[in-house]
Amino acid sequence: MAPLSDSPRPLPPRPRVIVTRRLLPVVEARMAELFDLVPNPSDTPMDRAALESAMRDCDVLVPTVTDTIDAAMIAQAGERLGMIASFGAGTEHIDLGAARARRIMVTNTPGVFTDDTADLTLALIILVSRRFSANARILREGRWEGWGPSTMLGRSLSGKTLGIVGMGRIGQAVAYRARAFGLEIRYHNRHRLPAAIENVCAARYEPELDRLVAEADILTLHCPAGAGTVHLMDRRRLALMKPDACLVNTGRGQLVDEDALIAALSQERIGGAALDVFAREPDVDPRLLALPNLVALPHLGSATYEGRGAAGERIIANIRFWVDGHRPPDMVVPDLP
Repeated sequence: MAPLSDSPRPLPPRPRVIVTRRLLPVVEARMAELFDLVPNPSDTPMDRAALESAMRDCDVLVPTVTDTIDAAMIAQAGERLGMIASFGAGTEHIDLGAARARRIMVTNTPGVFTDDTADLTLALIILVSRRFSANARILREGRWEGWGPSTMLGRSLSGKTLGIVGMGRIGQAVAYRARAFGLEIRYHNRHRLPAAIENVCAARYEPELDRLVAEADILTLHCPAGAGTVHLMDRRRLALMKPDACLVNTGRGQLVDEDALIAALSQERIGGAALDVFAREPDVDPRLLALPNLVALPHLGSATYEGRGAAGERIIANIRFWVDGHRPPDMVVPDLP
């Protein structure tokens, strides 16, 4: 690993590390051995004032994807802050340009949640296609009248078209798993994948997103959040979907216009939706939760012991590389001035 040349500040041998949320006990214990750790024992999300205070009093901040670190906060950070080691793959919650200008290293934890999120996506595809959530509600509410040959029907997966929007690590893992269910896989991506990857995933490229939306029986979102993808699925695109098609989102809540989705679901203009992420987490629109054709989970895509532990280990490794004067393996701000 290449050394960090011309470092803007001396690198402390035992840096003060402030973690914004509780991590797994084994991860926090290892951090306490290596660093001057300041954990968050209450696990209460830090508000803006608490984050600003932390950034003035640490060498390394370990935020999560739910902590917004904007340019104003970075500008007011203490001189000792040299690294933001984020827990999670996404970096849209951090102003990377502001961090670069302050010569603050930013790292993330890519890849560790790929399989867990792909597994959850397949589970949601099955749940929403077979209408398991709506039918389970009938059972729980005491409205089940027994088995019948024409009642409580969903749709099988074999032969249906799965449209994947965003064919990065998670999108590819979903495609690979979906083959076993007999789904025909098409994908839309900023760039077409190499033929070898398409062959492994048995996936066909669709350059026109609107065409993919209109032809998919199940549409699953795996693209990053950003200015170009906010409300990617808006009223117009939801109207393109087949009447019995289902939308799955395990990416970012901002990808879907929730007001438009509520209208489409309540009017049964699409078959259903399955969401693991929401626009204003942890606040979820109660109109969504009341819909029988919606499957809703509380952001569980990465919620496994194995994945969360692996992410903690990657953070520790990134910090240790930085302390040793080397470039961390998961650096996302590589071109420090």
